[in-house]
Amino acid sequence: MGPEDYVQSRLAKYREEFSQIPALFEESQIDYEEIMVPVRDGVRMKTCIYRPHGVEPLPALFQRSCYPGDQVFYEYYGRELARRGYGYVVQYSRGTGGSEGVWEPNVNERDDGIDAIHWLNEQPWVESIGFFGASYLALTGWAIIDQLPEKVKGMYLSVYGTNRFASAYNDGLFRQDILTAWSMGNTGKELHADLIESCKYRPQIHVDEDLWGVSLPWYQDMISHTDFTDDYWQKGFWSILRTNPTKVKVPVVIEDGWYDHHLGSALSGYFDMPEDIKANTMVRIGPWNHGMFCALEGHTCHNDKGEIIRPVLEWAQNLLKEKKHPKGGVSLYIVGRDQWLNADQWPQADRGEKFYLDTALNALSKNAPETHTSSFVYDPENPVPSHGAESCFASHNAVGSLKQPKPRYREDVLSFISEPFEENTLILGKISADLYVSSDAEDTAFSMKVMEVFENGDAYNIRSGITTLAYRGHSGHRQTYTPDEIVKVNIETWDIAWEVKKGSRIRLDVSSSDFPQYCAHSNYPGVWALQDKTKKAVQTIYSGKDMPSVLNIPVCDQ
Repeated sequence: MGPEDYVQSRLAKYREEFSQIPALFEESQIDYEEIMVPVRDGVRMKTCIYRPHGVEPLPALFQRSCYPGDQVFYEYYGRELARRGYGYVVQYSRGTGGSEGVWEPNVNERDDGIDAIHWLNEQPWVESIGFFGASYLALTGWAIIDQLPEKVKGMYLSVYGTNRFASAYNDGLFRQDILTAWSMGNTGKELHADLIESCKYRPQIHVDEDLWGVSLPWYQDMISHTDFTDDYWQKGFWSILRTNPTKVKVPVVIEDGWYDHHLGSALSGYFDMPEDIKANTMVRIGPWNHGMFCALEGHTCHNDKGEIIRPVLEWAQNLLKEKKHPKGGVSLYIVGRDQWLNADQWPQADRGEKFYLDTALNALSKNAPETHTSSFVYDPENPVPSHGAESCFASHNAVGSLKQPKPRYREDVLSFISEPFEENTLILGKISADLYVSSDAEDTAFSMKVMEVFENGDAYNIRSGITTLAYRGHSGHRQTYTPDEIVKVNIETWDIAWEVKKGSRIRLDVSSSDFPQYCAHSNYPGVWALQDKTKKAVQTIYSGKDMPSVLNIPVCDQ
């Protein structure tokens, strides 16, 4: 889909959703004002205001954005929201869209956003404020959620998470497809570099200057701090953002998709909330990608509710116009069932089911097999391509639950398949694998992909995960490994709600890469972004009673 096609498809979606909410005013009755709002250091932010003529005070819906290329959407929002009795205010981030100052992602959003929301709070025509936004526009809300003035009654924050480390890294491996790609798109200049070539470039720490022709210190910082314990993550803006969910005082809606690259971070923030705050928080997770489109192949998806603006309007109607205090809860789409699970709090699995890897029979068994091993060679110059992924964005054809290749479709992919399920089974929570492994490298990666294999043989990915020998304990800091040492690694996926059908099988693929969803491990120890060479590694998976490699599936009996 080209850029113009994307714009038109988005506008068509908005038109359809707005058409279901009656307008109160004609378009000719809508006033538009553009002003420059100063913040604490004197820099002025371009701020666009839409509201029905002569009507005040009004509830205001507020957004802050770094994407001037989306102006056509904000103009449409402005007119249509104002026609429905709201003031709509959108402000461009520092250095973007006509705002003064120098653009630097993320770090200015807190001070600038606090000043902006307090400015809006002081406007006499504003009766109450609801903040809403998706992706980076949700970041600008989370960044200030602990410093809100009295007129702000709630926030509706979609497809973004507050734990930036969880969004950037998984056990030392950088999520390149989203964050390298996003960085390329936000350099402040037009780039013509290829994404895959950029992701493969070594050392990555020089890709900005060598391939992109621009120095991005903020990208260099992000890719060189792989430890959660680094000051980069523990102090300053990222620390404030991560802890802000514990300081929420207004009702919040957290909305995300099972195949959005921010899901893990979004749920991390929710789970960190105190219980009294969760009571005012609504979590809504659908079968969507980052764009809120259904990301499922091979499944019925008639009830996905992938709407963008109508839920916000219903929320604003209840919160700002009817002044109702919203009730918290959790609403999760169940893949395979095409239904929603609704609960007062995050539902827990009732039990866990273990499937033992049998490397002799390439099977998943309910009983531990005899001792055996299976090996493959991992070459970082030829990584397994991402296809069916949770944290891809630029590679949009790789995102979601997609039909998978045949078992062992590559020499560096091991496949293990279960017996058919005897009844429909609801997977709810994080899938994980405990694998006994060894490598002839000083550090390397092990990846997995879990999928449902239908009775006709077609397989669709449920979840994937990856870890490294250096971070095998999920401790957040690096440890050493002695080549050929047998160790146990744990690979954990993000949460999922998925019903496996009676007669289906579970398939587990084990490999050592998932590129460009994650950077391809070089098989050398150390910070990935500083490495300038790669080598092949022999990887071995062990199974048996003494070394029981297992797949752990959380099951809910409902």
